[in-house]
Amino acid sequence: MLSTLFSRLKIEPLIKKIGINLISLLDYTKLYRTRYNHKRFKMTKLYEFSANTLQGQPFEFSSLQGKVVLVVNTASQCGLTPQYEGLQALHEQYAEQGLTIIGFPCNQFGQQEPGSATEIQQGCLINYGVDFQMMEKIEVNGDNAHPLYGYLKDALPGLFGNKIKWNFTKFLLGKDGQPLARYAPTTKPEKISKDIEKALSA
Repeated sequence: MLSTLFSRLKIEPLIKKIGINLISLLDYTKLYRTRYNHKRFKMTKLYEFSANTLQGQPFEFSSLQGKVVLVVNTASQCGLTPQYEGLQALHEQYAEQGLTIIGFPCNQFGQQEPGSATEIQQGCLINYGVDFQMMEKIEVNGDNAHPLYGYLKDALPGLFGNKIKWNFTKFLLGKDGQPLARYAPTTKPEKISKDIEKALSA
C-alpha cells in the first residue's frame, strides 16, 4: 500500500535518488578517509614517537635520526630469552657504525615478563650483560598497545596478520626512520647481521 502511495505521489524516484546519492557520498567519504590515512601513514616516521626508558626517563625517538634501529619486544622468562646475548653481540659489533637496539619488555605472551623495572634491568645486566637501550614495559597488541607498535605492525604485517605473535619479534628500520624488515621471534639476532650491514651502508 505504501509503495502504491509513493508511486502516485512520485516520491519513490526521489527516495531512490536520495539513496543513491547517500551511497555515493558514503563511498566518497570512505575513499577520502582511505587516501587521507594512507597519506598520513606515509608521513609517519619513527622519529615522531616517544617512550620512557626502563629507568622512567623520557626518550624521544627523534634522537635516532640517521641511525639504523632494531626494535625488539623482550621477556625475561621465555625460551627465547637467551637471544639477549645475540642482541648484545650485535650492539657491540655495530653500535659505533650507527646501529641502535631498543628493547621493549612485554608481559603479553605467557606472562613471561612479570617483574618490575628493577628486576628486568638486573636480569638483563647480570645474566646477559645488556647495555643497549631498554624501555619500560609496554603492550604490543590490543587497545593499549604502544603507538610505535601500531605503526610498525601496519607497516610490516606478519605472515598471518599484523599482530605480534610472541616475544622477540624484531623490526629493522633504516637511517631515514622507515621500516625495512620484520623478523620472526625464532630468527636469531646473528641471522640478521647482513641486513643490518646493508642498512648501515645505505
